[in-house]
Amino acid sequence: MYLENITHQTIEIVREAGAFIKHEAAKFDRSLTEYKAANNLVSYVDKETEKLLVTGLRQILPEAGFITEEGTAGEESNPDELYWIIDPLDGTANFIHSLPVYCVSVGLVKNKIPIAGVIYHLGTEELFYGWQGGGAWTVNLRYMLGGLPLDSAFLQGATRLKVSTATTLGDSLLATGFPYYKFEKQDRYLKVLETLMQSCHGLRRMGAAAIDLAYVASGRFEAFYEYNLNSWDMAAGALLILEAGGQITDFSGGQEWLFGGDVIAGCPAQTELLEVIKKHWA
Repeated sequence: MYLENITHQTIEIVREAGAFIKHEAAKFDRSLTEYKAANNLVSYVDKETEKLLVTGLRQILPEAGFITEEGTAGEESNPDELYWIIDPLDGTANFIHSLPVYCVSVGLVKNKIPIAGVIYHLGTEELFYGWQGGGAWTVNLRYMLGGLPLDSAFLQGATRLKVSTATTLGDSLLATGFPYYKFEKQDRYLKVLETLMQSCHGLRRMGAAAIDLAYVASGRFEAFYEYNLNSWDMAAGALLILEAGGQITDFSGGQEWLFGGDVIAGCPAQTELLEVIKKHWA
């Protein structure tokens, strides 16, 4: 019950953050966009949302540290301890361009292992959540009245997530992300892309890795792969996939994905995907 209660409390904080983003989206001016680096966008919405999340999550677990995309929490946590990993607005470029594919993503990690996760897809009002040993679940908040708390009766209508049962790339729909920096690996990425285009149902690029991972956990995508990722892109979604019966590795087939920058996550078809990537990535 400990992790379940923490997850439910986290959901409320994430919903508050999501309400703020939706309010700002209705009046957002693209001229307020900032650049952290070339093609790496940020806005005041990212920053203020992160502040809301950090303030709320500190009340849930005062002993936990933070790893945050915008650095709101100050000094980063020791990754060998208990800490939150936060992406306040995954899909910032989509948000700035009014493309409704973005989310709030919050993961709780202990000793580099995700133990709870919440992803709120604001475009569809889908909430994805789970905790270690408790499964992964989804519920649509569109059917809730106003900002009422999520009570047990509403959560009883949640659907348990399960990864796809597809076993081959030939039966798979894949998700990925396009590189926007570190272009020295672009040729290898394009070789992988070329091979996969000819051997699966198709590839999709949503522009928000957390949503991609939630969709893998839901069985909508058979697998997801990307490089140049950060821990806040993956922490919550990884928990969902593991609890939904999926697998996660880095591009070499190892377990350094959370802080290693590249990830392959999915159902059993992931094994075939891993071989394609290893062939072109070495």
